[in-house]
Amino acid sequence: MAGDKVYVIDRIITKPGCGKEFVDAYLAEYVPDAQRRSMTLASVLVSPPLWTDNESNEVTITWTVEGTAGWWAMTRQGRGDPTIGQWWERNAPLIMERSRTMAADAADIEGLSNV
Repeated sequence: MAGDKVYVIDRIITKPGCGKEFVDAYLAEYVPDAQRRSMTLASVLVSPPLWTDNESNEVTITWTVEGTAGWWAMTRQGRGDPTIGQWWERNAPLIMERSRTMAADAADIEGLSNV
């Protein structure tokens, strides 16, 4: 169905003491460009829920896109945009590890699979 959501989940482990700096940069610089790629920011979760100088934070950022068409549009626009890679390179000193996964509500899988 056209309204079925696909969740794009970014998990970033920051270097110790870099959690707040990373989140601030992400919100100010990355989010506006992602929104132009039709991504809707659902949440930014930080664990542990505090900024420290000597611990890493795990930042879990959840985006939504509208169905498989939204996922393909986001992907197509992102692949042709060198500024995305440049942003991650500029912020690499703040990051220990990062990953991206996609997910959907179990009730939406059948509809999303009919492409």
